[in-house]
Amino acid sequence: MIVEDKEVPLAGMESGSPARLALTSDDVADRKRALLRNFLAQTLPECLAEGQIDFEQLKRALGDRVEAGQERFGLSWPGKAQCMKIIQQPSVATLKPKRTDSVGFEVTGNVFIEGDNLEVLKLLQKAYFDKIKLIYIDPPYNTGQEFIYPDKYAETLETYLAYTSQADAEGRRFSTNTDTVGRYHSNWLNMMYPRIYLARNLLRDDGVIFISIDDHELSRLRELCDQIFGEENFKADIAWQKRYTRSNNTVDFTTVVEHLLVYAKSEAFEVSLLPRTEEADARYTNPDNDPRGVWKGASFLNPASPQDRPNLCYPLKNPNTGGVVLPTTNAWRRSEEAFHELLADNRLYWGPDGRAAVPSIKMFLSEARGLTPVNFWAHDYAGHTDEGTRDLDTLIPGKVFNNPKPVQLIRRVIDHACNGPGDIVLDFFAGSCATAQAVIEQNVEDGGSRRFIVVQLPEPTDETSNAAKAGFRTIAEIGKERIRRVIKKWQEQPAGMFDLERRRHTDLGFKVLSLDRSNFKLWNGNGAADTDELAQQLEFHVDHLSAASTSEDVLYELLLKAGFPLTTEVKAIKLAGKEVFSIQDGTMLICLEKEITSELIDALAEANPLQVICLDEGFKGNDQLKANAVQTFRARAEAEESEIVFKTV
Repeated sequence: MIVEDKEVPLAGMESGSPARLALTSDDVADRKRALLRNFLAQTLPECLAEGQIDFEQLKRALGDRVEAGQERFGLSWPGKAQCMKIIQQPSVATLKPKRTDSVGFEVTGNVFIEGDNLEVLKLLQKAYFDKIKLIYIDPPYNTGQEFIYPDKYAETLETYLAYTSQADAEGRRFSTNTDTVGRYHSNWLNMMYPRIYLARNLLRDDGVIFISIDDHELSRLRELCDQIFGEENFKADIAWQKRYTRSNNTVDFTTVVEHLLVYAKSEAFEVSLLPRTEEADARYTNPDNDPRGVWKGASFLNPASPQDRPNLCYPLKNPNTGGVVLPTTNAWRRSEEAFHELLADNRLYWGPDGRAAVPSIKMFLSEARGLTPVNFWAHDYAGHTDEGTRDLDTLIPGKVFNNPKPVQLIRRVIDHACNGPGDIVLDFFAGSCATAQAVIEQNVEDGGSRRFIVVQLPEPTDETSNAAKAGFRTIAEIGKERIRRVIKKWQEQPAGMFDLERRRHTDLGFKVLSLDRSNFKLWNGNGAADTDELAQQLEFHVDHLSAASTSEDVLYELLLKAGFPLTTEVKAIKLAGKEVFSIQDGTMLICLEKEITSELIDALAEANPLQVICLDEGFKGNDQLKANAVQTFRARAEAEESEIVFKTV
């Protein structure tokens, strides 16, 4: 099957053939090249040659004198160039729905994805580009314990399918990384770089990522994030007090903190402030009985010297005594114009007797903002490791997962970064799914409507582990069961514990999908090596839908690759006696019928969608019917003065 990347509006089509829906994930590199070309066309047109970017000319235009091979500052490691190749390689996989594992499949806005997070991040690029408000991840810390990663970049999907026993024994297997392996740090960076790179694309302009890490890879992770996000978007290195007791079994220092690296997508991010406390408010008084209420004084002196800030040096006159003073060791904090404005508004305090030489500025409690967060989170503020274990054990007894993060820690992250209606929280190293629990419980507490997307590799549990003994074959199964039990806990809470009105509005559900091969047999695009292979490829072109795929499997692949979120509303309707799926109140119509009629084409056009997708197989090789469909949609688009995209797959 031949696949096209471009969406072609029918109103402008010259051909009698519909466009093809691209069955690959979004091409991130192509998107960035297009953005750069558009920018250069506006600002540096001399750097474009026949529509392509002339990078040598761009260097000259920017005054770059760097010679080939000259050393440059920055983090580098063996395999970095290969990371860029895998980033730029679109995925041909899909996500298949699993209704029996889900809760409230049809109505929930929450998503659990079972699969390799690198492939999943690629698949999310089109539907969730610039949509995620908060990413929290707790990746492998590279402490000498094994972590799993693909050993061959070019075959990540096949590697995953083999690893999860969905491919034959000769398929690629996942490898492990330990401190006895050569290129120990490089392997970890090769695993992390493409994932964080792709994750950044998903963040909104006001979005932010929090990454849990310990001392082993902290410095390298920070350099890596500086490259991907830019140093200017570094926000904090938060020290989290994971333990509150020392251990005398350690040789040197007892480690009681881990780190949370915080990077914003751009300067548009604003951290949410903490509520004010009684202790902070107690510092406000009203010694002059100002009708605007209590206030506290701020110094009128600037930390800078008069020599450093000569523009903030002027005679300061006390209106009560007439005394004048000039700055000596410190300049004034406000300009002369601002001084007179504050004076006129009675916002300067000259001491109890009104005779102070230099006033203080009155800062009213009624105008005070919340408290800024600090970069040390104590265990009583953000939980600790023992609490994380108890959080999970309360739901699933038996210590089925090692070192889960406390829910309170992730709720603090949410507190400071994700409070808007419908904000999406993404965790693609989900583990036991503490992030999903944190989102649900934060919504329960404050009535929010945040949604989560969590991704977890179905890593097999050790046969001798508590998890395996409890019946959990994979880590992903632990995560799904945890979410189900959190939901059940809140559904069963008495009315006094959980307001009934809030219960009706809190999303107590999640939709499960799993990574798998595309439902379509894809044309390989490389040419056939022999006659048998050519015959097989031609067969794919004619009959390209996998026999094992359900209509719902196909539907979700088309939704995702057409750029619709996984929680998009879908309704099955009847048009001309055929089943059609209406997406977002008819914005898009998908018809998976294998026998398309002219009456159905007329009904689809009459519904006036923005996009229509049909199976190529439905036309049964009838090129005339297909050409008539193109003309029907074109005529409708011209009559409505709109654009209708008609695609086959």
